[in-house]
This record gives sequence, structure tokens and C-alpha cells, in this order.
Amino acid sequence: MLYDLLAGLSKDLTVLNVFRYITFRTGGATLTSLFITFVFGPRIIAMLKARQRKGQPIREDGPKSHVVMKQGTPTMGGFLILVGLVPSTLIWADLSNRYVWIVLFVTLGFGAVGFADDYLKVSKISPKGVPGRVKLFFEFIIAFIAMWALVSVAKEPLATALTIPFFKSVLIQLGPLFFLFGALVIVGSSNAVNLTDGLDGLAIVPVMIAAASLGLIVYLVGNVVFADYLQIHFVPGSGELAVFCGALIGAGLGFLWYNAPPAMVFMGDTGSLALGGALGAISVAAKHELVLAIIGGLFVLEAVSVIVQVASFKLTGKRVFRMAPLHHHFEQKGWAEPTVVIRFWIIAVVLAMLGLATLKLR
Repeated sequence: MLYDLLAGLSKDLTVLNVFRYITFRTGGATLTSLFITFVFGPRIIAMLKARQRKGQPIREDGPKSHVVMKQGTPTMGGFLILVGLVPSTLIWADLSNRYVWIVLFVTLGFGAVGFADDYLKVSKISPKGVPGRVKLFFEFIIAFIAMWALVSVAKEPLATALTIPFFKSVLIQLGPLFFLFGALVIVGSSNAVNLTDGLDGLAIVPVMIAAASLGLIVYLVGNVVFADYLQIHFVPGSGELAVFCGALIGAGLGFLWYNAPPAMVFMGDTGSLALGGALGAISVAAKHELVLAIIGGLFVLEAVSVIVQVASFKLTGKRVFRMAPLHHHFEQKGWAEPTVVIRFWIIAVVLAMLGLATLKLR
């Protein structure tokens, strides 16, 4: 909004030229979303508490300590993140950029699916919300619409191609299969973040780390000079998604203020599905889908732990982990919750650095 209103006036007022710079607007989006979440956080949390009364229903098969320590904490805190994220993006981003609208569509679409799930859990006072198959159906519908839009925006030969990390000129043309691949990335990323969201502060910090990493990536691939220097594929227009990433980081920081142990509010599916879907969509837009698996490796580990646990139990009747997802396994081993959370944050930082290393190691 500000870009559209003020950047055109920069010829007359040179001071307004700063609004042309993605870096300046990314910083503005970060601070704006942080300010919004700080201002509206207490009111939103109070509203959620008043409406939910008993808070988020706690899984009976989860750690017993959660029933005692987390009972009564409201959920749907992802709504607070979206309240900071969406307006900040609209204020600071170039609204003529279609990548911005596509990622916002995925974010709000997956957020709506998550909201429906959270609402059913709270209203029925049960940890069971929307059936898994129903959620996946709507998630794939949203993802396929987004993939159609992303492919229509992208330039050849990148439109339906898969890039390979560490190789500067390798492109695998997937053709129509790219729609399915991209949808799987978006849906998989969304649900992997959802599985990670099980301890106070555990999911939001790795999400911010991934957003910061992807923000740098989209800025570089969207700049023809930097893309050429790093020998990565140039994706015109994708740099504007750095503004979205900045807004996500600011909203995440504001949410963490209230989600830090002991949490005043849980993210819920409203936030985890929305943020995970956004990360997936950004990686597809930037043609760094495989790099997301490295940067978001913590989310991958959490998702794989659930898959392995379920498969092992069905095939052999035995469990590989004491409890899944992975963070509950370490809780059962006696790790304190803050210990699990902080060590997982460290893993997320290391994996993000490895993912960013692919930009230069080619």
C-alpha cells in the first residue's frame, strides 16, 4: 500500500525513494507486525479465554504433565499472528506483485482450515477436530489453486521445473507432475509445522528462523545481479516475498512474547497450518523446494517420527519412540520442556545455516 502510494512520488520527494527498496520495506513490515501483536495481543488473548473457558482440550495419550500444566490455556493464538502478519504485508508490500497475493491466499486458506479444526475442538471440548481426510482434502484444493497461480506467474524454463541444490544449471522438467509435487510441498510443510507445535515456543521460533532464511533467499533470487553472482536461478518478482517474511518474523516475535513458557496462549492449528503452508508456498515460488527440506529439517524430523511410529506399530506392534512426535519422546526420557525447546531451536539454527550454504556451494 505504502509502496503504491509513495514510491511514485519519489521523483518529487527524494526522501520517499526508500520505499522502493525491499530491504527498507521488509524492516518496516517486521516492526509494524510486531507493534500490532503487542497492542492487540492482550485483548485477543482475553477474548479467547472468555470464549473458550476450558481452553484447548489436552490429548489423553499425550504426556501426563501437560494435563496438569497446560489445562485451561486458550488456543487459536494463530489468529494473533495473522492479525499482525496480513495487515503489515498489505501496508508494506507491492500489491501489484502476484507472488504476494498467492502466498497470502495460501496463508489465509490454511489458516481457515486450522480455525475450523480449533473451533470444533473447543466447542466439543475434545482433542478431535475436523477429520484428517477432510482437512487434507481442503488443504490440497488450496494448494492446487496456488500451484496453478504460481506456475502461471513463473517464467520458462522454470515454471514447472525442479532445481537441485548444489548444482547451478540442473533443471528437472516435471511438466504436469510439478503441480502435484508443489502441492505436496505446501501441504507437507503445513502439517509438519502443525506436528511440531506441541510445546511452548517450540514451533514459532523455528518458523521465524525458516522465514528469515527464505526471506534472504527470495531477496537474492529476485535480484538479477545477486542471482547471477551466486549462480542461482533468477525468479523475477519473487524478491517482494521478503516483505511477507519480515512481517511473519515480526508477528512471530510478538506471539512468542505471549507463548513463552508458561504460555498464555497456544498457536493452534489456526497458526501452525497457516505458517507452514506459507513457508511451503514461498519455497515453491523461489524454486527452492528441496532447500526448504534442509532449512525446515526440524519440521521434517518431527513429521518423519510420526510416520515411522505409526508404520512400525501397525507392521510390528512395536513403537520406535517412547512417544511421537519426536519432542514428546525426549520429554518421556526425562528432558525438561525448556531443555527440549531450546535444543530444538539450536538444531533449527544449524539446519538453516546448512540450507543457506547451498546458495554458495555450487
